[in-house]
Amino acid sequence: MLAVIAGAFGAHTLKELINAQQLEIWHKGVEYQFYHVLALLFLSTFSRPNSRVVKASYFFFTFGIIFFSGSLYTLACFNMLTGDWLYYMGPITPFGGLLLILGWLMLAIAAIRNK
Repeated sequence: MLAVIAGAFGAHTLKELINAQQLEIWHKGVEYQFYHVLALLFLSTFSRPNSRVVKASYFFFTFGIIFFSGSLYTLACFNMLTGDWLYYMGPITPFGGLLLILGWLMLAIAAIRNK
């Protein structure tokens, strides 16, 4: 739901407020949010959802979405926002990406163990 709202907001509201490059960054955040929500949905199909590996994958995907897509949303709207804290958004994006990678690794381990 949030990815749909973010995508619609970017397409209908932000396109008037930010430039094309910033809008591309916004849409990249939406795209990755959608991919990883689908991964979370896939995780729900495992027969042993209480396994530590599945729980770790949920954790990594959830916080990866927040850090990766959230930082891209913030960076896309950089010129509309104020504050020195925005300079810390750049390093948060790769950290979110690392969490997403770890989520995929945990998903692969869970799939191998689940057979």
